[in-house]
Amino acid sequence: MFTGLIEHLGTVSHIDVDSAGATLIISDSAAILDDCHIGDSIAVNGCCLTATEFDKAEKGGWFKVWLANETLERSDLGERVVGDQLNLERAMGIHARFGGHFVQGHVDTTATIVERTPDGDSIRLKFQLPEPTPTRPSLLRYLISKGFVAIDGASLTLTEVNDSDRTFGVMLIQHTQEKITLGKKQLGAKVNIEVDMVSKYLEKSVTAALEGEGAEGGLGIRTMVEKIVEEVLVKKGLAK
Repeated sequence: MFTGLIEHLGTVSHIDVDSAGATLIISDSAAILDDCHIGDSIAVNGCCLTATEFDKAEKGGWFKVWLANETLERSDLGERVVGDQLNLERAMGIHARFGGHFVQGHVDTTATIVERTPDGDSIRLKFQLPEPTPTRPSLLRYLISKGFVAIDGASLTLTEVNDSDRTFGVMLIQHTQEKITLGKKQLGAKVNIEVDMVSKYLEKSVTAALEGEGAEGGLGIRTMVEKIVEEVLVKKGLAK
């Protein structure tokens, strides 16, 4: 579990791709390796990955991660090249202040930067989600203005959501621009998107209640309402 508060920017120093996935070595990472152990989870551009090897001193500190094909398909990590910077965050500690939102590090999809507009010292960015498919439905129902979204692992507040053109926007203040990779990305660049998991659980719970999944007697709210309406209509002689 993560907070979406990026701790450090690491640099891709090695990539090895084969049919089963890819290996990344991320250097300049000493700042987050002081308490690192083999098997620890580190969010890399918003993807929860496992540190399989690390060295705190060589190359300014580096660690190695493995990317399964599922991760490559869901995220932009398969498009990274040597020299690219990546957002890094260690798993949340129980002693830490919780300043972002609950981020799992499970990227849902990618989005594309379609607008980049200066606003004083800040930058307004607009993103477009891909067309929904039967296997990957639209994520727009989980996005609301002033709600949370994780973009490349960074917890950000949504400033606008437009369902008709599948877009949403955020604003980056100057401090944030300097601390995460998003401030340097240009039009057409892809970003990793993870929507708020709380909204997913809420949707599933409400759907289950409406449809009667797990309900006593198998009656959901929808069925119960229909029965009550039918009984009232029968009593009033408006239905048989």
